[in-house]
Amino acid sequence: MSSAASSPLRLPAEDLDRVVDAVGARWERLRGQRLLLTGGTGFIGKWLLATFLHANQRLDLAARVVVLSRRPEAFLDEFAELRGAAGIEWLTGDVRSLAPEAAGECSFAIHAATDVVATSTPADILDTCTTGTRRVLDAMSPGTAPRRLLLLSSGAVYGRTPPELGAIPEDWTGAPDPLAPASAYGEGKRVSELLCAMATAARPGLEVSIARCFAFVGPHLPLDKHFAIGNFIGAALRGEDIRIQGDGTPLRSYLYAADLAHWLWVMLFDAPSGRAYNVGGAEALSIGELAHRVNHVLQGTGEVRIAQTPRPGAAPQAYLPSVDRIAAELGLTATAGLDDAILRTARWAASSSRD
Repeated sequence: MSSAASSPLRLPAEDLDRVVDAVGARWERLRGQRLLLTGGTGFIGKWLLATFLHANQRLDLAARVVVLSRRPEAFLDEFAELRGAAGIEWLTGDVRSLAPEAAGECSFAIHAATDVVATSTPADILDTCTTGTRRVLDAMSPGTAPRRLLLLSSGAVYGRTPPELGAIPEDWTGAPDPLAPASAYGEGKRVSELLCAMATAARPGLEVSIARCFAFVGPHLPLDKHFAIGNFIGAALRGEDIRIQGDGTPLRSYLYAADLAHWLWVMLFDAPSGRAYNVGGAEALSIGELAHRVNHVLQGTGEVRIAQTPRPGAAPQAYLPSVDRIAAELGLTATAGLDDAILRTARWAASSSRD
């Protein structure tokens, strides 16, 4: 059994300590409080849940997290150590059916639930984003004390950006194509942000900040689904060729999951209400460069095979966040470089497969 297995959700203890230390005295805001977490069993949710549990135990916060999940039993079958764990309350259900009283006396909430699985229809994705956000806002309507909510939105709200834009600033007013069903996720997140803005204007005492999430890498990222960097790491670990179906030119950047969790906790506690911040990596590279980088860092024995040839003179499509605002206003910058993030993710994946 690896040392990671004894940590919450089997995450590396050094990463958990790093996040707890980086958030620092802000954790005191949770002392004796309750936190609502939707989407707590997804990739980002696992990191938020694990870092909460680690902080709660290490700092003796006597806090509780209320985790909403459609299938908590399946999650607890995988992480049996969380059955009956102190500080966790489980709510079974879809976020679209969240009852107004579900949050009870929760002073804080992180709304991370959305529906982006491969079998979801555009209508399901749109409805989960909009109805789910409305339900969470209703559940967090202030009673006798102020409440804070962090909405996990997405860089998808910006739509397809012109090549000359480069890294996308938060004040970019582009949008997804409303006539494309594939825009359901981006449009759903845009409406979710609007619902939050309207709620804070109408409900004194409710504060909402918005994290526009881009691309990430770290333990618990699936290595066999629709995440390019996960697929590349999986192939390299198996000694297989890394295959790219396109031309390899789209530009991306990645933030390590421990930095992600740190940023999100700081945003929950400190980000001004009504303010949106991009959350993602600062180092831009093409998908083709990423594949070669993964292969080099992990000493993969396969080849990188790119199916299509780039069109001469065509500008690459970019999905890159500007992270200047979050650095300037909240003092948040990445502490893990891309090579280190790739290596940490691969080591964790290899270790977990042996447990």
